Amino acid sequence: MRGEDEAKVGTARRIYQALKAQILDGTYGARDRLPSTRALAAEFGVSRTTVTVAYEQLLSEGYLESRQGARSRVAMLGGDETARPRQKPRPIAAERRPVAQARLSRFGQSLGEGPAWAPPVAAGLIADFRYGDLSGADFPDAAWRKAVTLALRRRPRRLAYDDPSGALPLRTALQPYLWRARGLRCDPGQIIIVNGSQQGLDLAARVLVDPGDRVAMEDPGYVMARRVFSAAGADVVAIAVDGEGLRTELLDNLDDARLAYVTPSHQFPLGGVLSARRRQALLSWARRTGAYVIEDDYDGEYRYDIQPIPPLQTMAEAENVIYLGTISKSLSPMLRLGYLVVPPSLQRAFAAAKQLVDRHSPSLEQEALAAMISSGAYERHIRRSRRSNGRRREALLAALAAELGDRVTISGADAGLHVAVWFNQLEKADESTLITKARERDIGLYPISPLYSAADAAHRPDRAGAVMGYASLDVPQIGQGVAALARLLAEWLD
Repeated sequence: MRGEDEAKVGTARRIYQALKAQILDGTYGARDRLPSTRALAAEFGVSRTTVTVAYEQLLSEGYLESRQGARSRVAMLGGDETARPRQKPRPIAAERRPVAQARLSRFGQSLGEGPAWAPPVAAGLIADFRYGDLSGADFPDAAWRKAVTLALRRRPRRLAYDDPSGALPLRTALQPYLWRARGLRCDPGQIIIVNGSQQGLDLAARVLVDPGDRVAMEDPGYVMARRVFSAAGADVVAIAVDGEGLRTELLDNLDDARLAYVTPSHQFPLGGVLSARRRQALLSWARRTGAYVIEDDYDGEYRYDIQPIPPLQTMAEAENVIYLGTISKSLSPMLRLGYLVVPPSLQRAFAAAKQLVDRHSPSLEQEALAAMISSGAYERHIRRSRRSNGRRREALLAALAAELGDRVTISGADAGLHVAVWFNQLEKADESTLITKARERDIGLYPISPLYSAADAAHRPDRAGAVMGYASLDVPQIGQGVAALARLLAEWLD
């Protein structure tokens, strides 16, 4: 019995020490409620009495406060809720001294120092022109809530893994939607539901690219696509773009490429539309060499002064085209849903790769999106969102013309949710200074240089440039942000 009692005391002390450490490092902040003794006991596989001992010790030392019938919560240390502000938990690497350098695979080594991500910093800024973000006010709360509720009511009696290709109701709903919205004809079996377009690119790299294979990619272009192919061991070949999109004549000496990645309907980031002549040249090259073409239609819902551009996949000789779509620009990038339309010959390979990566995308969100599309709510939302973003675009273009005039050159304004802006009086070397000065004036401005494969790319204009997104901003914010940018340039250059 004595041994059992000592074990209980030791376990209680370990629980006490763990909770105390989490209180002190801010994991549990002032007034946060701790798990109930019953819940924590079940989690640790110990008796409730053991957990109670740990809680009582924390109470006696003043770390917790409790009242009958309620869960214990963290006391306001020092008598003031702000006396110990919540801190971010320290990363594991800071708490544990490494004893040896991590041994990474070739893939792991290719990833650099970590994810290329930073949290939004819109708070406190006059305007944050970060591209890729959407306005929370545009999200269709009521329609999405209704769709999720309907999906929950329809959930099966048995909860099991779903089809790796995606929920059949969503693929069945997407088929006619893609025909209505983009003129794209396909069979539901060709559609693979993915966790956003990024996973679609990853699957394509896994299925189609071996280490050392060459992949042609627009330059400038989408950095995360370049990183996916590089991580797969590909030799990414930068192909310059101009006002007509990808310069397809540069593919003539690239007969051994396995893949080409393009954004033909709205080149990212410069905004050019791949001309009909070049579209045909690209497809002819793919057919001649046996290469596949990934067509990333990342913002195909947003066309303003031009007619919708039919996808490559709708053209003759398009049997090697893989169409990539997403709802990140129409609903939310936080939902992580996208889709591939693959040639029939690739369907099994892509479905099998998807199953190995994560079984399948979340079923509830798929069922909810299917309900939205089938009811017409999704397309009604897109029409509203297109109008809202059209007003934002008009405000940005008007402000740039009024405040900056011929000091800037704008491209890519006919479609999408961003524009590329070149500052005619600033050299390429001034770009980083411009970004820093803008941030000092509470303007979120983002450089165009990182989107080029190399800083000294011969086809890059020798001017400072920025990519300005507007979909997350209110119209007044856009005007205020551009006015502040104009004042900055006037003080700097005049």
